[in-house]
Amino acid sequence: MRTTKPFAILSLLACSALAEPTTTTGGSAAWKKLLDGNARFVAGKAEHPNQSVQRRTEVAAGQKPFAVVIACADSRTSPELLFDQGLGDLFVVRLAGNIVDDAALGSVEFAVASLGARLIVVLGHEKCGAVKAAVGVAAGDAPPPGHIARIVESIRPAVAAAKGMKGDAVENAIDQNVRHVAGRVRTGSSVLAPFLKSGELAVFGARYDLDEGKVETVK
Repeated sequence: MRTTKPFAILSLLACSALAEPTTTTGGSAAWKKLLDGNARFVAGKAEHPNQSVQRRTEVAAGQKPFAVVIACADSRTSPELLFDQGLGDLFVVRLAGNIVDDAALGSVEFAVASLGARLIVVLGHEKCGAVKAAVGVAAGDAPPPGHIARIVESIRPAVAAAKGMKGDAVENAIDQNVRHVAGRVRTGSSVLAPFLKSGELAVFGARYDLDEGKVETVK
């Protein structure tokens, strides 16, 4: 009887030959690489690496992203741009409010277990509309229509955690939401657990400033 390899279905959906997992870029080194890229972006000196025809041909045969970025779907927060990276460098999972549902977490698991990424960054951002909506609903506003309400509900725990903190309620909730999502990634996956336990995988929370373009760590 033929045995199906783990993630075989996802491998077919990816439409590419997957590289063997690699640990050549550790979590700390990968984070530094992202921050160095962001510094170039902020200074207006982006190098736009790995965007050549040669690179496009290279990654068509397989991908080895060195980091996973869980980001908001906001059009102003494209990780490849603000971290000054190129084709095949980042495995990006984007939903409004940088939330993680089961499908998003499965995508992260795939990037770590099958593609060899050893850094996960949960990236929130200033003036997040999804978080603002969740703060509004907690304050008594009517829930948004349709499936938008599901996004707001996912952010409500972060809003509750930020309640009573000094400063702007929305901005505080943005940071708490980053912490909440990072916590779910660290504790909610049996696939990621052994990588985290061994120290092979790092999870960082971060926040992007829309005005300055700078990314800073959220502890």
